[in-house]
Amino acid sequence: MIDLSRVLAGPYCTMVLADLGAEVIKVERPGSGDETRSWGPPFAGGEAAYYLSVNRGKRSCAIDLSQEEGRALALELCAGAEAVIENFKVGGADRLGVGYEQVRERNPAVVYCSITGFGSRREPPGRPGYDFVAQAESGLMSITGPAEGPPFKAGVALVDVLAGLHAAVAIAAGIGAGAGARIEVPLLDAGLAGLVNVAQNALVTGRAPERHGNAHPNIVPYQDFETASGRIAVAAANDGLFAAMCRVLGTDELARDERFATNPARVENRAELIPLLAERLRERPAEEWVEALDGAGVPVGKVRSVPEALAAAAAAGRPATATVEHPTAGALELVASPIWGPTDAAPATAPPLLGEHTEAVLRELGRTDGEIAALLERGVAAQAGA
Repeated sequence: MIDLSRVLAGPYCTMVLADLGAEVIKVERPGSGDETRSWGPPFAGGEAAYYLSVNRGKRSCAIDLSQEEGRALALELCAGAEAVIENFKVGGADRLGVGYEQVRERNPAVVYCSITGFGSRREPPGRPGYDFVAQAESGLMSITGPAEGPPFKAGVALVDVLAGLHAAVAIAAGIGAGAGARIEVPLLDAGLAGLVNVAQNALVTGRAPERHGNAHPNIVPYQDFETASGRIAVAAANDGLFAAMCRVLGTDELARDERFATNPARVENRAELIPLLAERLRERPAEEWVEALDGAGVPVGKVRSVPEALAAAAAAGRPATATVEHPTAGALELVASPIWGPTDAAPATAPPLLGEHTEAVLRELGRTDGEIAALLERGVAAQAGA
């Protein structure tokens, strides 16, 4: 698989596929490479944490696509690949000689995926997009944050991640079909699809959804609460779970109250119910409530910081991280694949240095050592450490 993408959505897609066994060659610009290599601090061994987060399991080949020789090399790589992914501005890959038609001419069975901002068939054409803009334009930002105050973006580039996952699924399906495919995944569409029930609420009612902070528009109680020692998240998503929650809290009368006996009633009377639950939950520490509610089968969890969450996952018996040996950072801890199964038997390799595998990849294309040396000397390609 040839990865012509950079930043997050495309590299996330190819990292997922690498986790599942794909051989991924990441083609980067000599000198600077993927923009995320400079998106720091923090850095580890000179590599930005942002870049490290989405590029494990790949090889890096630094080729200058602004030079005709470089474009020819990239097209040659694409000609031998099962799949190619790019996220240039619409039309950019064509101008560089690695667009779909140019690749398909030499590789009719290629699965070619473009991740775009707003889609190649929307007006105005070629509109660029980043996750932040897509969160705004998709409506995701409008439903995120407290009821009073401005909208907020999600704390992570969620639209990029969704687009990357959709692209990975589509590429895998295209390879499985075996007939080649032309795929496009716009960030806007990934953001809109990710609204799921909230978008459907708007379609059914014709009204803009309201912001509920950490609460749920359709389920009550389904939110965080303050306790005597921090916050907990409670997801009493049906009437039985609500009754079980009330038993633990010692407020059985609330489950029998007609205002709260069913979920539709609880949604209608949210303003009356939540303060009653909040008052009770403030009386005991988070750890006690989590143990008691979990014991009663009510989905519950502590609101943790990221370091706390990673440590808790490891303490529970399934670490969420894996350690790889990086050429400049040494032993490097990375967030691991969440897929339990095939990835257990295929430990990840470290995110590559810029151009770390250029010479090896060019040899695989049949170039001799002399030819490779000449390409490096002319700046058509670059090798890490050369």
